[in-house]
Amino acid sequence: MNLELQEAVILEDLLFVFMGYEGQYIRFREGYDPTAEIDRLTGAQFRVIPGLDPSLRDMSDEMLKIATYFMAVEAFVEIHSREEYGAVNHALCAAIRKLLKDYLILISQLEHQFITNPGFTLHILYLHIQPTMKIMSVLHALAHEMLLRNAILGGDSEDSLDDFDDVENIIESLREGGDLVSSSKPKFCKGGSVLGLLTHQLTSRAGDPAARSLLTMLLREASRPYMTMLNEWLHHGSIKDPHSEFLVKEAKSIGRARLEEDYTDEYWEKRYTIRDGDVPPQLESVKEKVLLAGKYLNVVRECGGIDVSKEVQDVPRTFDDARFLENVNSAYAHANESLLKLLLTTHALPARLRSLKHYFFLNRSDFFTYFLDLGQGELQKPARHVNVSKLQSLLELALRQPGSVAASDPFKEDIKVQMNDITLNKWLMRVVNVSGLMDEGSGVFNDDSKSGTGSEKDKDSYIGYHALEFDYVVPFPLSLVISRKTILRYQLLFRYLLQLRYLEMKLGAAWHAQNAVYPWKARSRYPQIESTKRRVYTLRARMLVFIQQLMYFCTSEVIEPNWDKLQRRLEKVTTVDELMQDHVDFLDTCLKECMLTNAKLLKLHAKLTQTCEYYSTFTPDLTRYLGQADPELLPPNERTGANDDMTRLKKMTDHLQQYEGHFTRHLKILLESLNYYAATETVVFLELCARLQTAWGDGDAQTLVL
Repeated sequence: MNLELQEAVILEDLLFVFMGYEGQYIRFREGYDPTAEIDRLTGAQFRVIPGLDPSLRDMSDEMLKIATYFMAVEAFVEIHSREEYGAVNHALCAAIRKLLKDYLILISQLEHQFITNPGFTLHILYLHIQPTMKIMSVLHALAHEMLLRNAILGGDSEDSLDDFDDVENIIESLREGGDLVSSSKPKFCKGGSVLGLLTHQLTSRAGDPAARSLLTMLLREASRPYMTMLNEWLHHGSIKDPHSEFLVKEAKSIGRARLEEDYTDEYWEKRYTIRDGDVPPQLESVKEKVLLAGKYLNVVRECGGIDVSKEVQDVPRTFDDARFLENVNSAYAHANESLLKLLLTTHALPARLRSLKHYFFLNRSDFFTYFLDLGQGELQKPARHVNVSKLQSLLELALRQPGSVAASDPFKEDIKVQMNDITLNKWLMRVVNVSGLMDEGSGVFNDDSKSGTGSEKDKDSYIGYHALEFDYVVPFPLSLVISRKTILRYQLLFRYLLQLRYLEMKLGAAWHAQNAVYPWKARSRYPQIESTKRRVYTLRARMLVFIQQLMYFCTSEVIEPNWDKLQRRLEKVTTVDELMQDHVDFLDTCLKECMLTNAKLLKLHAKLTQTCEYYSTFTPDLTRYLGQADPELLPPNERTGANDDMTRLKKMTDHLQQYEGHFTRHLKILLESLNYYAATETVVFLELCARLQTAWGDGDAQTLVL
């Protein structure tokens, strides 16, 4: 064939090949299978039969690239239009499909030119397809990158490893009734990942006007369904995301149905979370605001605080809208204001916090003193034998006592009595040693982590006063702020204050018991006995001063000032998360300044309080020792004429010396430790040092306070 005939037949073949069909002289290369999905996605490679003029062959080979691009992009659109690839991919494919339609229209126009125009040559065809070839090249590069992300064309090792990191999604699927096989689905590049890829391609091709225009259009069209989901979340607090492509992930298994029985901030922290790997670059800087805006509105919607069912008009529909960031910020401000108003006014959060302060921090606690008097018989029993129902009835009786502060409290029905199976010191040491108080995910804050107190002897000595604690029922949505973890902090502080109150009662009872019996009121003829009695009085007084100063410090120097700071913060708070954090910070500060988060101080405090408790129960033995050492100290009707037994006095002084030495030694170590931690952690311990020196009973106490 001559050159003109060769050009004519190649032109006809090229028009067929441009539409994805083999021609008579241009065939698929060996190894290409048009029925294999991978081959179609890669794009067909063509070969021209031998014998064609070299100039025509070179130009034909150059133009065959557009056919490869077209077939690969067409296969890409077919695959990514499937249901599982999500709405963003569907919108992207719809936009690409319009471009492919324009491409086919161009081919039909070129075919018309070939048929009707005798002067239509291969060079003219080459010039006509150049702009379209550039567009198809960009589309092919985009499709190839997405196929790599989806691991359809091999991918990279990181994507294959991501399947092992999707544990939460697998667990969530199993909770919702799915099976392990169906939950282990392959990962797709969809949603925010697609928008991120488009944005990256747009940035990398910013110097090419044609590519920039094309990718801008594709990004705008692909972002429309994503913006619909975003507006639904921002303005209604709900997620309509059947393909799991939105940046906020919803754990449907965590609902508010269980909150009435077991309220926890898991609903707030884990119900809605961010898919970190699927956040579009346009939302990266405001993703926290997006998350919080929807979470706030979701809570308001569930509580019926405002009507969020109305359609919001005039919102941006694409990422390139100038009002895009303004829409996010205004929705965040509105949702924040709505939930804050719901918590602070409709559900009376400040009044709830004052109620918690009355019950857990023993503020204006006339009802609690009355309750301890009523329940004394039960609380002196071993904790495992205490009748909790009876104590609850006695508490309700004390709360309804006319004239009591609690009588007018509208939330008094929410306070409950319970017994804790683990000692306060062991509980606090577990918190400090296992993970620290600040570890919010720690299991030590869960009720099911409680364990027994040890041996039978320990259980018998672990009485109701040691195990008593209050619980508080908090309705939703207040349970987001007053969560189970914050209630446990309240309980730790309550048990600590109750321990001090109990020791004060015990030492006071010891003083009363000594003043009521004859051996302590009568004067002995032995100076050494009178000296020992004075030592007994002095040690008991030092212990009482220690307990009282400690209690005063915790209530007046720690809790009250921090409570005032919390109240001032509540007046200025602007976000709900800030409100929640301020509340937790208040409790953590109180625990820290009450010495409940430091292992060394906890051990010293435990030794001192145990010494005080054991000493308060030692009074009957001391009375017996006095009577045996000097029978003249006994009442006249009890004197049997027995001789003086000064060995009993020696035993009494030995015991007394042990208590004195133990108390003085550990008090000195405590003062030195407080001085050290006042310099390294919190200066408030200096105030406690100054107060505890009154319990030192020695002129050298001044040297312990720096």
